[in-house]
Amino acid sequence: STISEAAPPNTVVALFNVRDWDSGDNGRTRCELPGEQPFSLTPLAADSYALVTSGELDREQVAEYNVTVRACDEGFPPLSASKTLLVGLLDVNDN
Repeated sequence: STISEAAPPNTVVALFNVRDWDSGDNGRTRCELPGEQPFSLTPLAADSYALVTSGELDREQVAEYNVTVRACDEGFPPLSASKTLLVGLLDVNDN
């Protein structure tokens, strides 16, 4: 995925679904973005999320981000899976 470095906050970068076929607490999931980055997750519906911008982007400082999304279930012990998305920034002439 690529996005302009001039994208305003809350610009959608990616949409995704999370599913856990277990029942009960083992089937309930939540997603998180570990670490510091200018992105956040917005829940859309049951098990659906949008990855959105949450801060300023500057291609001159960081040309691309490896954004890791971690999904965890609510079982005991909790199990998790991660997926890393590469988000490239498109340069805008700042001069």
